[in-house]
Amino acid sequence: MVDGQARFEELTKKLRERQCRMTPQRVALLRLLTSSADHPGAAQLYERLRKQFPTTSLATVYKTLSLLFDMGEVLELGFTNHGVRYDANRPDPHPHLICLRCWKIVDGEPSLVPSQVQEVAQGSGFRVTGHRLDIYGLCPDCQGTE
Repeated sequence: MVDGQARFEELTKKLRERQCRMTPQRVALLRLLTSSADHPGAAQLYERLRKQFPTTSLATVYKTLSLLFDMGEVLELGFTNHGVRYDANRPDPHPHLICLRCWKIVDGEPSLVPSQVQEVAQGSGFRVTGHRLDIYGLCPDCQGTE
C-alpha cells in the first residue's frame, strides 16, 4: 500500500524542482490523485476538484495529468470504450485487476510481473521500455449481483 501523504510530498517536490507553478488547484489535484485508490479519469478528477474550486477548468486537470505523465509520475490506463484512467500512486508498471461490469480498477501484486517481463525480453531479444498487465474479471461486489 502506498503512503498517499508521502507520494503527495514527493510529487510536490518534483514539480517545484521543475519550477512548475503550484496553484491551489494543482495542489488540490495532486492531493486527489495521491489519495485515490480508484484510478480516476480526468472527468472524475475534474468533478471532485470543482467541489472545492468551482471555476477550475477541465484543461487545468488535463495539463497537470499530461505534465505528470511526461515526467513518468503517473500511469495512463487507456481503454477503448472507457476512456483513460490514472494511477499516480504507483507509476511503475504493475498489474491491474479490472472489473468488466463496474470498471473498478484495483492494483495487483507487482512482484508477479518483473521476472516474467525479463524472461520474455531475453527470449525475444526485445529491449523492454515498458509494459502493462491487465487482468479482467468481476470484482467481489459485482460477483454478488450475478
